[in-house]
Amino acid sequence: MIITKSSSINDVLRSFPEAIMVFEKYNMGCMGCMGSTSETIENGAKMHGLDFDVIVQEINSLIQRKNN
Repeated sequence: MIITKSSSINDVLRSFPEAIMVFEKYNMGCMGCMGSTSETIENGAKMHGLDFDVIVQEINSLIQRKNN
């Protein structure tokens, strides 16, 4: 599974719980946020003034390392 900016935060966290480390790194409290159930990574990042491309890249790198 490749994570994109359109991926739901909730879906990412359900499929890859370790992704919480990336969200926490950027102070995105996604596990406790009601918005995570419907927000995309792009929308969540924008709400926090963050670059969604960096977050997506870091999550995909984390998943890739886990799968290797």
